[in-house]
Amino acid sequence: MKLFGAILVGLALSGCVASTTTAPVARPAMVPIPTGTAGLGGVIGATAAHLTGLFGAPVADVREGTARKLQFNNATCVLDAYLYPNGKSEPVVTYLDARQTDGSPIDRASCVGALQVGRRK
Repeated sequence: MKLFGAILVGLALSGCVASTTTAPVARPAMVPIPTGTAGLGGVIGATAAHLTGLFGAPVADVREGTARKLQFNNATCVLDAYLYPNGKSEPVVTYLDARQTDGSPIDRASCVGALQVGRRK
């Protein structure tokens, strides 16, 4: 009788457990982001004046100590160029970060090209 009661209680409690299954979330295809500097030769190592000549006036110019970040954008992407002193010379671009205007990843060289397209005459 005790065994029958234990089984009955176990069956009753198993009905209380909610079974939830969620459908897998579809993710958008990843955009590859190269880690090299291919296609960035005119930007890596450039001065702020050179960047302004390539892309126009930056939308943001942030300075912190000897470091400087210039931000350029258009309808396609946002490019952050980080400039650091190179010895005693003028600061130059040592790192670039790029993203689409909605925050999605984009290839840095593609963003550089997209920013230059509007500037070509």
